[in-house]
Amino acid sequence: MADAKVIPFDDDRSRSGAAGPRPGRRRALLGGGARRRNGEGAVSPLPGPQPPGEAQDGDGPGADGTGGEEEAKGGGAGVPGGGASGAGQWERRLAGGLAFLRRRITGEYEVDEFGYDAELTDQVLMSLLRPLYEGYFRVEVKGIENIPSEGGALVVANHSGVLPLDGLMMQVAVHDNHPAGRHLRLLAADLVFMLPVVNELARKAGHTLACAEDAERLLQRGEVVGVMPEGFKGIGKPFGERYKLQRFGRGGFVSTALRAGAPIVPCSIVGAEEIYPMIGNLKTLARVLGIPYFPVTPTFPWLGPLGALPLPTKWTIQFGEPIPTDGFPPEAAEDPMLMFNLTDQVREQIQHTLYKLLVQRRSVFF
Repeated sequence: MADAKVIPFDDDRSRSGAAGPRPGRRRALLGGGARRRNGEGAVSPLPGPQPPGEAQDGDGPGADGTGGEEEAKGGGAGVPGGGASGAGQWERRLAGGLAFLRRRITGEYEVDEFGYDAELTDQVLMSLLRPLYEGYFRVEVKGIENIPSEGGALVVANHSGVLPLDGLMMQVAVHDNHPAGRHLRLLAADLVFMLPVVNELARKAGHTLACAEDAERLLQRGEVVGVMPEGFKGIGKPFGERYKLQRFGRGGFVSTALRAGAPIVPCSIVGAEEIYPMIGNLKTLARVLGIPYFPVTPTFPWLGPLGALPLPTKWTIQFGEPIPTDGFPPEAAEDPMLMFNLTDQVREQIQHTLYKLLVQRRSVFF
């Protein structure tokens, strides 16, 4: 429950007082031999021999204009050579899996300065989240083209659902649907990095502390950064206030986008509000446990662990028209009136899209 604090954003905070591992400790924390990315965040080729059966550049079928057609013909059932082709695919998959395990064990993999492990995220973490994304919530994505193909961008979304599954589903939506194969780097709260296991997984998945310093560095490196400014107020609101946006903090995300000259992409998520209908909040117990709220739903805590199973609602994630910030002068980031106006503009755009999607929705579950 404690990882629900995603994502309050405070432009006055610094990493120096934040919870979680310090940069100097990340190397030991992330694995003995893990190597980092270069300053621009580019991934260098992994060392070591290529897995058996994988073609090198210019060395595989079709590299010289021959062989590709024959392989395509031999892949189907009932076609001569199809069994051999299928066996070859399984051999390549097995070899790739063994090579992946070898790199994990020997530490011959790369992480960036924030602890992001692109290989683990692509091959493992996204694979674990994808059944929930595709089969359980059946997420429909709209407007993915509004996220630029290159350069930094700040995705600002509404937040709901008691547990921060909406942030994870938004990460899969960008990862699997963007034509440029972009990755979403979510900003998370201190609480996330104070929890064992969750801390490690969050950093390896590309999440980092929700402070202006980290967000600006990621944007200047050309990353797509995600933030949910409602924080606890959004994720822990009662079911009766569903799809009513809470206050967007003090506009710190706008100031960060202005400093980096990155566009702001509003994002509206429908479906997450109903996965855990919150009908009560045991505030006293929450204070004792040191968590922001203790939810009461129709199934939790009455059914125990079974009550933590989310309802299989139908989700829609829509990315709206980007709001450019590169046309403002550098001193604009210090203008409180401009920050207020842009924050209100982003909030209103998200709220309007939420209402539109709700009108178009046929059912909560279909």
